[in-house]
Amino acid sequence: MPELPEVESVRIGSQDWFSGRRIRTVRVFNSRSVRHHEQGVGDFEDRLAGVRLGDFVRRGKFMWVPLDSGDLLTFHLGMSGQIRASGSGGRAELEKNPHLRVTIEFDDQREVLHFVDQRTFGYLRIDTAAVLSETGELPIPESLAHIAPDPFDPDFDLDMVVAKAKSKRSPIKSVLLDQSVVSGIGNIYADEALWRAQIRWSTEASRLSVGRIRALYQAATEVMTEAIAVGGTSFDALYVNVNGESGYFERSLHSYGREGEPCDRCGSLIIRERFANRSSFRCPDCQRR
Repeated sequence: MPELPEVESVRIGSQDWFSGRRIRTVRVFNSRSVRHHEQGVGDFEDRLAGVRLGDFVRRGKFMWVPLDSGDLLTFHLGMSGQIRASGSGGRAELEKNPHLRVTIEFDDQREVLHFVDQRTFGYLRIDTAAVLSETGELPIPESLAHIAPDPFDPDFDLDMVVAKAKSKRSPIKSVLLDQSVVSGIGNIYADEALWRAQIRWSTEASRLSVGRIRALYQAATEVMTEAIAVGGTSFDALYVNVNGESGYFERSLHSYGREGEPCDRCGSLIIRERFANRSSFRCPDCQRR
């Protein structure tokens, strides 16, 4: 599933390609992609016709754009969702894609927004109400009000996050993935942050010192900053940015997906262990506790 760096790369591309443009028509090819719009596909298409897009915003793994109608259009990529821009050259190819779910055309007749989603876990949603963020600076779709600030959010409070994590008796990796504590961190960047902070994923959060928890969240911020700079992590064709290009952070991973390879810090072989319904990767020497 795309994590914060991948969604931020999509947000940057969406801002460049689509912000400020007025919608002419919307076509929905699979109703599952607008399943949260209770009034149905036809109403979804009609509600967006004629509105202008504002600046694209992201919190954690979610992205939205305010509309001049007063509503907000929310995007969630799910496991395989892509937002793609196409002009006359690439449009025909994208429209042949069997996983094309939604298209948005604009009055200026320039690049079309295509929402492609192979597994259809992603969606578009019209939010009619917004709540103000903790500092009152950011209107957030009401449907996303439960999502905690991410490390790049103006509302992010590291001291509060550390205190909340310290109170948990769950494995520290579970706390890292808890979107009500900090949003945006998924399996890839949790493993990378744990490697950098030299912490074993299964360590009970409450047993870690405040200093180590703080260092862990700082490591998560650092690794995601580096990933954003190179467009995120692409392991397959399911994640690409708005231009259709892959991210290159896979080349910089130290633990995730590197089972049997030498640790970049000590040379021990990276191991893979079962964690919930997924895998966790660590160095058995650097990350003993």
